[in-house]
Amino acid sequence: MTASSASRPDSRRSRQRGFTLTELAVVFTIVVLLLGSLMYTLSAQMESRNIGDTQRRLEEARELVLAFAIVNGRLPCPASLASNSGDESPAGTGLCTDGYTGYLPARAIGFTPTDVQGYGVDVWGNRIRYAVSINSNVAGAPDYTFTKPPVSPGTGIKYNFNAATGTSATPSDLLVCTAYGASGSLSTSTPSCGLSTDSPIGLSATNQNTVVAVVWSQGKNFNTASFGGVAGQASGDEAFNNKTAANSNHGVFVHHPPRTPFDGNEYDDQVVWISVNLLYGRMVAAGILP
Repeated sequence: MTASSASRPDSRRSRQRGFTLTELAVVFTIVVLLLGSLMYTLSAQMESRNIGDTQRRLEEARELVLAFAIVNGRLPCPASLASNSGDESPAGTGLCTDGYTGYLPARAIGFTPTDVQGYGVDVWGNRIRYAVSINSNVAGAPDYTFTKPPVSPGTGIKYNFNAATGTSATPSDLLVCTAYGASGSLSTSTPSCGLSTDSPIGLSATNQNTVVAVVWSQGKNFNTASFGGVAGQASGDEAFNNKTAANSNHGVFVHHPPRTPFDGNEYDDQVVWISVNLLYGRMVAAGILP
């Protein structure tokens, strides 16, 4: 037997010995990283889909509110928690009990999906919020011009619309800000976002006399967030939209792209609104106005 043939079994044993612990650790690390990346991608896709689905629900709710206005000649009142029902509060009179602090009146406008008590909900099962203008340029506050039935003499949208003379009713209490500044005002007759020279700055998304109704979701974090000792809000910006009788009972809203907790001033609310021009345009097109 030659020396070369004698060494062959050892060579075969060397080649068949398998992976070392170091090699296994590297493979395991790569697998974990790939799985983590996959899970993150799936989670991000799911979150994006939930946000998109909620946005579509808000836009559908806005269309149903406008349809209600065309059929009834007025905007619906928000639903109230006190009524324990996803219907107008009160029904039919237009003298809204929860102008800023209410919920989407899903039963009145025919919105789905709802929870067991009839309140419209977003993808996360949170009740969709709805606010309506109850103060306009027509009379003393609150005048309920946009929610009162069109009964003569002079109440409601129809009897306060005159595009030819420029005296149409305009809302004066709802305002959407992208940032609320130090000189801002929460007044229900002259709200303001403040100035761009403020610190912090104030920037508006709408004019004071533009918005007649707001529909919004308080986002995924609503059930877990708490800021300033108040549940349902994760930051100062979200506090503006966390409307209750004891917290932010006014017509000023904040709306801007989402922010994570790592960005500071966390924000995941989603907000849509109805402008007075859109409302009038739809009612004119339907022959309800003038």
